[in-house]
Amino acid sequence: MGIVAGLDSSPDFTRIVVCDTDTGAVLRQGYAPHPVESTEGGGRPSDVDPQAWLLSLGEAAGGGLLEGVQAIGVSAQQNGLVPLDAQGNTVRPALVGGDKRAQVAAADLVDALGGREAWAQAVGCVPQAAQPVTKLRWLNRTEPDAAVRTAVLLQAHDWLVWQLLGRPLRRTTDRGGASGTGYWSAATGAYRPDLVELALGHQATLPEVLGPSEAAGTTPEGLLISAGTGETMAAAFGLGIGLGDAVVSLGASGSVMAVHTEALADPSGMITSLADATGLHLPVVTTLNAVRTLRGAAELLGLPDLESLSELAMKSTPGSHGLVLLPYLEGERIPNLPHTAGTLSGLRRESMRPEHLARASFEGMLCGLADALDVLRGRGVDVRRVFLLGAAAELPAVQAAAPALFGAQVVVPQPADYAALGAARQAAWALGVSQGTLDPRLPPVWQGAVAQVLEPGEELAVGQAVRQQYVSVREQTHPGAFRA
Repeated sequence: MGIVAGLDSSPDFTRIVVCDTDTGAVLRQGYAPHPVESTEGGGRPSDVDPQAWLLSLGEAAGGGLLEGVQAIGVSAQQNGLVPLDAQGNTVRPALVGGDKRAQVAAADLVDALGGREAWAQAVGCVPQAAQPVTKLRWLNRTEPDAAVRTAVLLQAHDWLVWQLLGRPLRRTTDRGGASGTGYWSAATGAYRPDLVELALGHQATLPEVLGPSEAAGTTPEGLLISAGTGETMAAAFGLGIGLGDAVVSLGASGSVMAVHTEALADPSGMITSLADATGLHLPVVTTLNAVRTLRGAAELLGLPDLESLSELAMKSTPGSHGLVLLPYLEGERIPNLPHTAGTLSGLRRESMRPEHLARASFEGMLCGLADALDVLRGRGVDVRRVFLLGAAAELPAVQAAAPALFGAQVVVPQPADYAALGAARQAAWALGVSQGTLDPRLPPVWQGAVAQVLEPGEELAVGQAVRQQYVSVREQTHPGAFRA
C-alpha cells in the first residue's frame, strides 16, 4: 500500500487530499486560501502573481501533510495564462478567469481566422474572452512591450508542476489543459503555432503535451509528479465518470459535459471540444443562465433563499399550471441569443400564484440545461446517466424534476474535493505505471463517489410533456434559434 496526494489550486484556494493508492480512501487533507486581495466590489482579480499559488500550496501542505507521499498530481484553475520570458521569469502577473477585458480581442481573433467555423475546425472551439489564446491577443494589443518579452506560455497547472520539479528546462502540460488554450486541437493532438503567432504577434515556446499516465518528472527528493490537468478534467476523473455519463454543473451559469470517444468540431460554436484526463474527450456546452434564474425568482417573490423557493415550488405541480419561463435573463448561448431577455408565458388568472412561478423557475432552468444536453445527444454523444453538481443540486425541487426533464438517471454526489481527488488518482496512475503495476491505458479503479441516485421512473412521461411545453414556447418566441 502506498499513498499519493492530489492538490487543486482553484481561483480562491488550494486543497490537498492524501489518498491510499489502491482504494482512493482519503487519509489526510489540507486547505489554505490564496493570499490574494479581492478587487473593488469584492470580485476576483484578473491579474494574479503566481507566487500566491505557491504560498497557498505551502500553507495547505503544512504540518507534515505530505509525509510518506510517493507521488503528487496537480489540478488548477483553467484559463490561467502565465507568460514567461526567455529566463523563465513572469513577464507580468498571470491573466486568470473570465477576463472581460479580452472580449474585443476574442471578436478580433474570430474575424482574423475567417469566422467561427474556421476556429471550430482548427482547434475545436471558438475563442471566448477567458481563453489563453484570446488573452494573448489582448496582451499583444494592450501591453505590447510585455507581449514582445513573452517567450514561453504556461497555464496554472503547468507552472505549478514546473515549480514543484525545480524549474527544469523541460516544461510540460497534459491533453486536458492544452485543449482549453485555443491553440491545441483535441482532434489532431497537435499545437497550432500559427494561432499563437496570430494572437501574440510572434512564436513562443509551448509545453510538451504528456499522455494521461505519463509523469512530468521526479523531484530531487524522489517524489514523482504526474502530468497534472485542468480543474474540469480533474473533477471528471475524481467523480469517475465514463462513456454514457454527463455532468451538469449548476452555478450562476450552467455547464454540461459528457465523455465521448472523439473530438467534436462544431461550426456553430455551441460545443467546446476538450480532452479529458484519461485519453478520451469532454465536449462541453455552456449556458449563461442556471442558478441566477432561481435567485432572480426568489428575489421577485420576496423569498430569503433558494431553500424557501424550492419549498414553495413543491406546492405546485409538474408543468407549473401552464407557466413557462424561458430563463434567458443574461441573454443566452444555448440557443445563441446574446441580446435577448427572459420570457414568462402562459399567464392565466389561475396560474398567477407564487408557487407556480417558483416551480416554473426550476423547470425553466432545467429545461435550458436539457437543451444543452440535446446539443450533445444530437452529435451522437451517449447520455444514460447525469451527474448533478453544485449546491442547488441538493434542493428538493431540482431533484424532483431533473430525472424526468433530462430523460436519464440522475446522480447527486455528496460534496467532496473531486478535482483534488482526480489529481490524486492521476498521481496513483503515473506511480503505478512507473512501478510496472498499472497499465498505462487503464487508470486505477477507485471507490466511486458516494451519491444519491434518482430515476425518472413513472414521472418520465409527465416530464417529457413539460419539456415539450417548454420547447413549444421557445420555438414560438424565438423561431429557429435552437438547432440541437
